[in-house]
Amino acid sequence: MMDGTPGYLQRLAELEQQIGSARLSPDVVVERAAGLLAGRIGCRIDEALAHLRTLARQQDQDLAAVAAGIISVLETRQATPSGRLRRTAEEVLRVAHQSPTPRQRHRPAPPDDAAPGWADVVQQVLDAMPGNHIVLVPMRDDAGRLVDYRLVAVTHSLVDLSGNTGSRLVGRRVSESYPTIVGGPVWQAWADALADGQQRQVGPFPYVHRDDDQASEHLLSVRVQPVGPGLLNTWVRSDEQTRLAERIAQTERLGNLGWGEWDLVTDETVWSDELYRIYERDPADGPLPREESDALGLPEDEPLRREAADAFGRGETVDLTARAMINGKIKYLRAVIDAVRDVDGRPIKIYGIIQDVTARETSRLKLAEVQEELRAQQESLLAEHRLAAQLQHIVLPIPDGPIELDGLRAAVRYLPAEQASRVGGDWYHAAAAGDGSIVLAVGDVAGHGLQAAATMAQLRHALAALAVTTTSDPADLLAHLNRLLYAADAETGTAAVARFDPATGDLTWARAGHPAPLVARAGAVTELSGRPGPLLGAIRSASYDTSTTRLDLADVLLLYTDGLIEHRSQTLDEGLAPLLAVLRRVTAAPGPPPLEDLLSALRRANPDDDTCILAARRHAGQAPPEPGSPPRPARPTRLVPR
Repeated sequence: MMDGTPGYLQRLAELEQQIGSARLSPDVVVERAAGLLAGRIGCRIDEALAHLRTLARQQDQDLAAVAAGIISVLETRQATPSGRLRRTAEEVLRVAHQSPTPRQRHRPAPPDDAAPGWADVVQQVLDAMPGNHIVLVPMRDDAGRLVDYRLVAVTHSLVDLSGNTGSRLVGRRVSESYPTIVGGPVWQAWADALADGQQRQVGPFPYVHRDDDQASEHLLSVRVQPVGPGLLNTWVRSDEQTRLAERIAQTERLGNLGWGEWDLVTDETVWSDELYRIYERDPADGPLPREESDALGLPEDEPLRREAADAFGRGETVDLTARAMINGKIKYLRAVIDAVRDVDGRPIKIYGIIQDVTARETSRLKLAEVQEELRAQQESLLAEHRLAAQLQHIVLPIPDGPIELDGLRAAVRYLPAEQASRVGGDWYHAAAAGDGSIVLAVGDVAGHGLQAAATMAQLRHALAALAVTTTSDPADLLAHLNRLLYAADAETGTAAVARFDPATGDLTWARAGHPAPLVARAGAVTELSGRPGPLLGAIRSASYDTSTTRLDLADVLLLYTDGLIEHRSQTLDEGLAPLLAVLRRVTAAPGPPPLEDLLSALRRANPDDDTCILAARRHAGQAPPEPGSPPRPARPTRLVPR
């Protein structure tokens, strides 16, 4: 262990005396040291000789003196333990290959050279750590020899066997504060840790503490960890009483509780440290008198305390949670109280555990308040949903059978959302206008609940009134609905409006942010896309464009809301594909397609949204065109391939 310690120097001097008395030549000493080193490590002798020369240059010593030191370490009966010998061998090999040794890597800087702020940072860390910890740095003389250690940081809760606290220990030498440690196993562990940078653990070992003329022996353990330019030490008293006290203190801290005893014979009361903390009381003032303790209780909890006192008088163990006003704050304290009683059942000593459960009770009360608010909100929402559903059924009655119109047969299917809270604002219209044409429409109001249902009622009634009294043009109808929503500062909405002329078979339509209507003819489906207009109620002055096509006999027109095809887990094309497949299949069959079968075959894509579907089929109930009048050309838009 070539670490420059006083023990090594002493052994080296003794060996030099032995060598001198035996009159061994330096060459013999060097060869013998190289042979021993090569045998222990398993390297060649020339590598061992190279290492000896390198080591002599580093230590600025004679080669024979270094060789004598190697012999003293490897031949002594108190040989280095296997672990340390292994590290010594690794050190030799690293130096032989010109790599820095562990000693060179881990050797701490002198404490005087360390940055002054380092000790302050370490002290801040120790202030947040439980247990008994100290940080010390080595002190060396001018020749670099280790002579002492200085304490630079100590945990604030540490109290040594002499009663010194952490603040009084900082800056003192170990040889002054703990002289019996010098030269002992802990002292050696410190030197070893500084030499190789490895952790050490010593003990349990007996430590004799002298106070004046008295001496006491304690069983201690220490863990050593190199840190920065110094060492971090953790001291643990290993006697059973100390371990028990530490366990109790740790249990109190973890459980946020303290204990107290009241001897009724001597009228002496004892509190634990944690109980003083709970009551925010200075331990120097002693435990609270019973009168003052009772005065802290809130008057509202007096019946609970009286009931607990009656139970204690009957010989029962009391478990009570009550409130106390401590330094202007209300605390919830749980008390578990029992007693040692005489033969007549009278208490002679009372034991109590007080636990601060303020956080738990506060959380429980807040949770109860939140649950009550949630229950009230749920009841309010449920009532609103019932009202919205009733309003929806009143405003939007769904006919049981088909709707017979001039030249058209229409059918409606309404699929409500699976959750009652998702009642939406989907609506439809299918009726004759004032000019004899047929106005068909579907729409959807943004949002759900009562507001959406009320807005839906406004739009549907407004459209019905406008179609009879003002206009049947789809673009004009959408413009009127847009101004209505914008002026009411209501939710926005979408709609698709179509006008069918029974005399000509022309179908004119316009859209306000709504999915395009579909026309199915003998298994082929056409999407009446046209140019979509803005949402209803989004801007003050919105204009809408119309497009026109021709409905032939048995053609099926389908208007629907977005719940039929839109879902967040799929694209619009993926949602539209099942709808197109049903339309192709139903209209490809011979004969007029039954609207009821078509609607029943449709499945919505989004169960969280209402869906309204309006299907209409042209039949031969209208008057034929005038003789000689050319038919109007159909102007379909994008064709969806079969």
